[in-house]
Amino acid sequence: MSEQPENDGLRERLQKQGEDALGGFAQQLLESPLVHKALAGAFDAREKAVQAQEAAMGALNLPSAADLERLTRRVRSLSQRLEGIEDGVDRLDERLAALPGANIEARLAGIETALDKLGNEVEALRKKLPATPPRRASAKASAAKKS
Repeated sequence: MSEQPENDGLRERLQKQGEDALGGFAQQLLESPLVHKALAGAFDAREKAVQAQEAAMGALNLPSAADLERLTRRVRSLSQRLEGIEDGVDRLDERLAALPGANIEARLAGIETALDKLGNEVEALRKKLPATPPRRASAKASAAKKS
C-alpha cells in the first residue's frame, strides 16, 4: 500500500514536467521567426487560393460561398421583417374587429346598394331628358353677332 502514494506522486511529477516541457516547446515554436514566417506564408497562400476560387466561380457565373452566405443573411433578414409585418397586420386586424361598427363588409355592401340605387335614378332621369341638349343663350348670342 505504501507504493501507491509514491506512484501517484511520481506520476504527478512526470505529468507536471511533461506539461512544462510541452509548454516551453510551444513557446519556443511561437517565438521562432522561421515558424512565424511559415504560418504567415500559409495564411497568405490560403487567402490567395480563396481569391482565385472566387474569381474562377465568378468567371463561370457561379456564386461563391461568401455570396451564398450574404444571400442567406439577407433572406433571413427579410423573413424576420416579413414576420414583423405579418404580426402588425394581425394586430391591426384585431383592433379593427374590436371597433364599434367595424363590420366593414356590411358597410361596403350598403354603400354598393346605395350607389346602385343612385345609378338607377340617374339613368331614369337621363331617359326623361330630351335627346338633344338645348342650346345655351351665349351660343345664340354669338351666332346672332356673326350674322
